[in-house]
Amino acid sequence: MDGVTPLAAPESPFGLPLWLGVAVMFCIVVARAQATYWLGRAAGTGIARSRWGDRLGRDRLARAEHVVARYGPAAVTLSFLTIGVQTAVNAVAGATRMPFGRYLAAMLVGSALWAVIWTVGGLGVIWGAVTVASASPLAAAAVVLTALALAAGVVGYRRRRARRRLVPDQEAR
Repeated sequence: MDGVTPLAAPESPFGLPLWLGVAVMFCIVVARAQATYWLGRAAGTGIARSRWGDRLGRDRLARAEHVVARYGPAAVTLSFLTIGVQTAVNAVAGATRMPFGRYLAAMLVGSALWAVIWTVGGLGVIWGAVTVASASPLAAAAVVLTALALAAGVVGYRRRRARRRLVPDQEAR
C-alpha cells in the first residue's frame, strides 16, 4: 500500500488530530452559547421587572416563556446549523427563561454538530481560501469582487422588487 496507513486519523486544517480540533471547537461554542444564554437570562429578568415588561404585558411574557420552554429546545439545536441566528436564539432562550436542563441538552447536541461541521468543513474552506489567496492574491481578489458584485445584484433586485410592490401599477387603472 503506497505508504498510507489505512486507519490513520485525518487531520484538522491546522495540523491537529481531527478529534482534538473538534474538541477545541466544541469547547469554544459551548462557552459562547453559555455566555449568550446567561446574558440573555439577565437581560430578560431586567426587562420583566421594568416598564418594558409592563408595556409588553405580563401575560404575553408568560406565554412567550411557555412557548419557548416547550418548543425552544428544537430551535436551539437547529440554530447551530445556521449562520447568524444562533446567537439570537441562545439569547432569547435565556431571556425567556427556558428551563436550563432542556436548554443544556439542546445546546450540547447543537454544539457537537457545529463543532464537527466547522472543523471538518468550515475551517477547511477558510484554510483553502487562505492558501489560494497566498498563492495568487489576484485570483483571491477576483473571487471577492465577484462575490461582492453578486451580493450587490441580489440586494438591488430585492429593493426594486419591494419598491414595485409599494408603488401601484399605473397601467392597471
